[in-house]
Amino acid sequence: MVEQVQTRIMDFIVSNYLFGDVSRAPAPDESLLESGIVDSTGILELIQFLESDFALEVKDSETVPDNLGSVANLTRFVLERSPDAEPAV
Repeated sequence: MVEQVQTRIMDFIVSNYLFGDVSRAPAPDESLLESGIVDSTGILELIQFLESDFALEVKDSETVPDNLGSVANLTRFVLERSPDAEPAV
């Protein structure tokens, strides 16, 4: 489950922010903001992706780096919010 969620998140990041360039994919713990992969607008897109693909509601109070700052944090956040999380295809 963890691997499936992490792969889906990484695929979204590579497709939408890195234009498909897998060689630039971040390490799971790498900060998406500090590395310049995602900016403030990108965070909004990322939230929309989480809400649509994983059927989550992300509250304003949850939009913090501990939840959204890296692929590892995003994966943990999705799994904590929905332990049976699978992408809604």
